[in-house]
Amino acid sequence: MILFFLTNTATSKNTTIPVNVGLVLDMNGEDGKIALRCINMSLSDFYNSNSHYKTRLLLNTRDSKGDVVAAAAAALDLLNNVQVQAILGPENSMQTNFIIQLGNKSQVPILSFSATSPSLTSIRSPYFFRGSLNDSSQVGAITAIIKAFGWREAVLIYVDNQYGEEMIPSLTDALQAIDTRVPYRSVISPLATDDQIEKELYKLFTMQTRVFILHMLPSLGSRIFEKANEIGLMNKGCVWIMTDGMTNLLSTLEPSVIDSMQGVIGVRPYVPKTKAVENFRVRWKRKFLQENPSLVDVELNILGLLAYDATRALAVAVEKAGITSFGFDKTNVSSNATDLEAFGISRNGPKLLQALSSTRFKGLTGDYVFVDGQLQSSAFEIINVNNGARGVGFWTREKGLTLKLSSNSTTKSKLRPIIWPGDSTSDPKGWEIPTNKRRLRIGVPVTKGFSDFVKVTIDPNSREPTSVTGYSIAVFKAVIEELPYAVAYDFVPYAQPDGTSSGSYNDLIYQVFRGKFDAVVGDTTILANRSKFVDFTLPYTESGVSMVVPIKDKKKKNAWVFLQPLTLGLWVTSGCFFIFIGFVVWVLEHRVNEDFRGPAQHQVGTSFWFSFSTMVFSHRERVISNLARFVMIVWYFVVLILTQSYTASLSSLLTVQQLQPTITDFQMLIKSGDNVGYHKDSFVFGILKQLGFDEKKLIAYSSPEECDELFQKGSADGGIAAAFDESPYTKPFIGQYCSKYTLIERTFETAGFGFAFPLHSPLVPEVSRAILNVTEGDKMKEIGDEWFKKHASCPDASTAGSSHSLGLNSFRGLFLIAGTAASSAVIIFLAVFVCEHRNVLKRSDPRSSLLSRIRILLEIFASRDLSAHNFRDKRGVQVHSTGVTEASPHTGYSPNPSSDSQHTDSNFSFFGEHGSPSTESGDPNPNLHGHP
Repeated sequence: MILFFLTNTATSKNTTIPVNVGLVLDMNGEDGKIALRCINMSLSDFYNSNSHYKTRLLLNTRDSKGDVVAAAAAALDLLNNVQVQAILGPENSMQTNFIIQLGNKSQVPILSFSATSPSLTSIRSPYFFRGSLNDSSQVGAITAIIKAFGWREAVLIYVDNQYGEEMIPSLTDALQAIDTRVPYRSVISPLATDDQIEKELYKLFTMQTRVFILHMLPSLGSRIFEKANEIGLMNKGCVWIMTDGMTNLLSTLEPSVIDSMQGVIGVRPYVPKTKAVENFRVRWKRKFLQENPSLVDVELNILGLLAYDATRALAVAVEKAGITSFGFDKTNVSSNATDLEAFGISRNGPKLLQALSSTRFKGLTGDYVFVDGQLQSSAFEIINVNNGARGVGFWTREKGLTLKLSSNSTTKSKLRPIIWPGDSTSDPKGWEIPTNKRRLRIGVPVTKGFSDFVKVTIDPNSREPTSVTGYSIAVFKAVIEELPYAVAYDFVPYAQPDGTSSGSYNDLIYQVFRGKFDAVVGDTTILANRSKFVDFTLPYTESGVSMVVPIKDKKKKNAWVFLQPLTLGLWVTSGCFFIFIGFVVWVLEHRVNEDFRGPAQHQVGTSFWFSFSTMVFSHRERVISNLARFVMIVWYFVVLILTQSYTASLSSLLTVQQLQPTITDFQMLIKSGDNVGYHKDSFVFGILKQLGFDEKKLIAYSSPEECDELFQKGSADGGIAAAFDESPYTKPFIGQYCSKYTLIERTFETAGFGFAFPLHSPLVPEVSRAILNVTEGDKMKEIGDEWFKKHASCPDASTAGSSHSLGLNSFRGLFLIAGTAASSAVIIFLAVFVCEHRNVLKRSDPRSSLLSRIRILLEIFASRDLSAHNFRDKRGVQVHSTGVTEASPHTGYSPNPSSDSQHTDSNFSFFGEHGSPSTESGDPNPNLHGHP
């Protein structure tokens, strides 16, 4: 069928230039009829508004019959027989692929408004123009939705043909870029039966992942949704995202199909809702029904709008190219050449190519512009199927997800509320425990020792496990209870039929990788090499490998142990202060206290006796002067603290063991060549070898009791000198044998104990968050008390009985206070004494030298102070050097130095002489004598 689109006036018919273009469509298909009506209306609208244009497109339509070969034959016919200047169509990518090659060879532009395959852009043909969006352009919108809701896995469901397959690589790469795993790809044949579809969907039903991305056309996609709804894959918790292949044609689906798609999210190119679009939709509907009265329910879709804009773009380009010559240049071909070799090369191809590349206008679908032959999209619309298509947001390359195109937000909160499958308004977590009634198989280790963590009790008759208990099991149960959903599981011991372990911890972890277990719960350490096969949760115990060594009392109880409580400096300082305080008391008391008088030896002995006896507060001498009393009050306080501290420290030395580790560094073990113990089947064996231990010196133990036995034997008798194990094991061991062993520094850091799940398991982040909730609450303490409280009463062996000698620094302040008080008292006493006897130093007798006056003052200092209250009952009595007593009227210190000189003790002289100083030479100042 040949359609001429000419102007309405006869005058214009004579001035316009018809330009042959080809149109390849499936004329019997619904989409073909929609596109044809839109193309005809586009040409009519364009030339009605641009009647002055000289060119007119002359459409040469060919029927592709929905077949690749028929489409290729139609294109060959148009090139060979009609020599068209351009070709519009065909409808799908598979038909377009071959026609592109024909256009490239003949230099005829191929403008497709429905070919979306990403591979077409890789074909190096400058004469191909895609007037539709590349399927890969919607990948960004899909991954943005996945990322916004935090889904970690997604299953891809696509049709098994070129249309379905070519988008999958780019979609998979984009998902991997946001750390979303694709655990399974469901490929469904376009000719699949309902039974085959149902079988495939049941396979998906048994998987954990509940996020499905559907990429296919409505003819197959509608059947997928109906079957998914029947078997329960459209229930609460499921997520379905469909590409524009389905979303663009939602209006063409039956109401029953729409009902089965409730809650589905779709992505489609955004078409602005302008008046021009609405007016065109009304006009198109009227004319389409006139031509196809039997197709009452058909609605205009984006395919028709793209066909409308593509036709206009070609009309504009033909006018801009200024085509005047329409021939093809024949190539040199043989007479027996095939049709593929017989067509020539278009003379107008390069001009039309350049004109199409620079064409820009505002079309029904938005801004219409080609970049490298590809139509550019401004935005994608996100829709939610809920009794029809409901827009919930947009996505652009620049802004990401946004509620409105003018918004800058890129978070899921800026999407409108979504009604998910099952009429749920809460965001699905994207995975579910498989609902095929299979409970999770949780592997648990079977060990002989350290049953506080995992203890498996096996019936000796049936050989079946009767109970699985322990600290690790209790923590796991508490964590599962924290999850917001139920998880059904069974503990399966990793054991032989006879009840013995089936292998090491590494073997147990590997069973998860092989699929024998769904998880491993127990005292399994998080290690880098194990993480290659499983994913670990966050640790629920502390980490590290420590060294356990015996302890012994290193303090020797010898004859001089009583000296150890105090350091040498404190002993010397204390002795010096006792002597100093004795001297100060004598200075303050000897003039007024008979207890401190007498011969020089007696006074020295009394002073020292008095000072040292204060240690036990057994002194008999009275203290009379107030200054001496003040000094003694301070000194009693110092002595009290010093003696009490000495007593406490000595008691500790004599009664408490000074427990110290026998080994402080693992290097000592390596140098000495002693045997070292490690937990059987533990990774610690490899660590010890890395540290440099001889493999022959490494001895394995299976239980705390066996480890204790090895320690008792000693390294020389086949035992061990030290043991290396993880902190969760060593602390209970030390608690059990707290008086015999202690912990040394951590030798090697580890991540602690964790639960193991298959790689990329969605349970890992959920369980890890639950572990945090348990460890931060009171539940973890309750579990620890239940399993380890029996060892909590043991003291810490590393600090038990620790005692050190008391040093001077601990008492520096006390000695400073005592010394200051004593010195101040002496200074005050001397100042008062000199002030009262200052006239002795001021005598003007020239015969009296300064030395003699100082001697007289010292004699007065050594004499009694008869004015003191304790001497008042002896008032008036003086003692002379000759031993004769005579009355004296003095009541205080006499201002007469001669009289004062007679108050000295008959048996004491400051200068080592007996009696009082001689007066044979006469009184140096007789006028100052006292009364006779």
